[in-house]
Amino acid sequence: MAILDYAERITRDAASIRRAHIQGLREAGLSDEEILHAAAITSYFNYINRVSDALGVELEPEWEEGRSVNG
Repeated sequence: MAILDYAERITRDAASIRRAHIQGLREAGLSDEEILHAAAITSYFNYINRVSDALGVELEPEWEEGRSVNG
């Protein structure tokens, strides 16, 4: 759960993250490498989503909400 809370904090207000948050992740059992990966992956997806939104990219029909890949 700690890593999900961290990803949400990155998404909503990355500038609010402090050393205490990182220490909390370590105390939850995450390694520094795992924390780095969580930050990088979350940040990348946030970035790509914003670029896509800014360019007006629309989802492929099979990705639209409520539709399955098989139709």
